[in-house]
Amino acid sequence: MSTKKTGYYCQECGHFTPRWLGRCTGCGGWNTYVEEYVAPARNRQVIEHQVTPRPLIEVTSLDCERRSTGMAEFNRVLGGGVVPGSLILLGGDPGIGKSTLLLQVAGTISSDRQRVLYVSGEESPHQIKLRADRLGISNSDLYIYPQTNLEAVEEQIAKINPMLVVVDSIQTMYFSDIASAPGSVSQVRGCTARLMQLAKKQSVSIFVVGHVTKEGAIAGPRVMEHMVDVVLYFEGERHQTFRILRGVKNRFGSINEIGIFEMSNCGLQEVANPSAFFLMDHVYRNVAGTVVVPTLEGTRPLLVEIQALVCPTSFGTPRRMTAGVDHNRVALITAVLEKRLGLMLGNCDAYVNVVGGVRIDEPAADLGIAMALASSFRERPLDVHMAVIGELGLTGEIRPVTALDKRIREATQLGFERCIVPRQKGLPETGELELKQAATLADAFDLAFLGK
Repeated sequence: MSTKKTGYYCQECGHFTPRWLGRCTGCGGWNTYVEEYVAPARNRQVIEHQVTPRPLIEVTSLDCERRSTGMAEFNRVLGGGVVPGSLILLGGDPGIGKSTLLLQVAGTISSDRQRVLYVSGEESPHQIKLRADRLGISNSDLYIYPQTNLEAVEEQIAKINPMLVVVDSIQTMYFSDIASAPGSVSQVRGCTARLMQLAKKQSVSIFVVGHVTKEGAIAGPRVMEHMVDVVLYFEGERHQTFRILRGVKNRFGSINEIGIFEMSNCGLQEVANPSAFFLMDHVYRNVAGTVVVPTLEGTRPLLVEIQALVCPTSFGTPRRMTAGVDHNRVALITAVLEKRLGLMLGNCDAYVNVVGGVRIDEPAADLGIAMALASSFRERPLDVHMAVIGELGLTGEIRPVTALDKRIREATQLGFERCIVPRQKGLPETGELELKQAATLADAFDLAFLGK
């Protein structure tokens, strides 16, 4: 009797090895190999499509029209809309609202007499109907199909011929030619490749939902993210009402754009003015350790509030904790404050937080973090009508930032009166907003604390 052969696949990169290894030889990850059945190789001599090489000048460019999702925030992250024949992967924590978001998109597109197939491997049609009733979705062109067999899904796609397909989720799908269980490395990789071929062949846009591991990465082999066209992450805190849609890969647009939504009883609502949303309580507080920083997410300026708390440590080693900013960046800024300004933070615990759960990655927030730390250390509040912008160097200099005009325009619209900016050429024209230029960290502190 023939026995099924087994092997070990890396959950991160999909590397195969016949025996278990502690460290993956492909990506270097530790304890990432899992045992799976190895499907026997098949000799296929049939070539479906005969393609010959062509000179580049003979290839015609296709100006395909993007399809709107019905949400301006979603279209912004996608680069203007959904490209026909694209495969889009949406990941996020459980219960964050991935299914709600895609059901709203499916309902909006199907309302324009466009057929949409919603494939669910986790919920029954009655559960989806309850969510659709809460969202106010009732369209005859929206088809619900509870199925985990990918071959059956392909048959229904060929029969219905939808414009959009939603697969919720990829970890529940299985392909009969692969002997492994659903959710395994082989099944996830094989089903993703099959969906990619289907999207390109029939020019149908496919959304795929992916689970997220405790480390924050999409569950399954890392190669799955390389196969799809677009990778989106749906982020947010469970105790917060807002959600952030962030793109980390996009073959058809920029990856720096974000979309902001607010969760309500009627589903996800777009936030038209996110800066005002995150600064709702800032003008009513005048306490030490808080400052407003105009950041930039793609082409969108976003004003966020940075809070810092500095207090004497009760242990031998001071604590450094951050939320929303890079921990190593805060440690670097703390060292600059000690060296260039003489603030003795070595015996103090330092905590830095971005209000609202927003994550800031750009260095233009360095000056704001330094101002918040110094304000809390000295117990001197900053002006609530002042914003700060600037990248901080190790020598204490303040470096110029990009898109300064957009940041200042956003601060002016929200009623800020003063703004500390780097000393650079070509400062934009401002109306009621007063610009204060600073070349070094000491200059910025003099303007903030002495020039009020």
